[in-house]
Amino acid sequence: MADVRDVAKYFISLSTETTKFAITPLKLQKLLYYAQGYYLRETSNPLFNDDLLAWDHGPVNRTIYDEYKRHGYYTIPREPFDDSLLTEKEKEIIKNVWYEYGDLDGKTLEELTHQEDPWLFTKKNQVIEKELIKKFFSEQVEHALVR
Repeated sequence: MADVRDVAKYFISLSTETTKFAITPLKLQKLLYYAQGYYLRETSNPLFNDDLLAWDHGPVNRTIYDEYKRHGYYTIPREPFDDSLLTEKEKEIIKNVWYEYGDLDGKTLEELTHQEDPWLFTKKNQVIEKELIKKFFSEQVEHALVR
């Protein structure tokens, strides 16, 4: 199982700072949620053990929030990443999520998560249960990552 910090750093390593493929803290949080969902769908296991919380702006991992909040609404600078810290399957799912959602901004991703059951059915500031995420993504045939 991956460390949530490594998953975040891998997403950041895929970003391009001055384009629509830049990553802000808000966007990073939503990408982590989608990566967790698709990984649960594909493997029945979580990508990372850390919880996602149902905050006002959608699913949030507290560890990553604390680490990147200093960037506010601004782009997180790209940083090198040792991708040997992740398995091939982990990298495959993360890349697929990036290809599917990487060109969307954080606000658009927030709006998407606000329409999805895991966030809708979890009380504010509570843990979004991994089983709820898994169930939702497993039922979303039309959102299958096919790349």
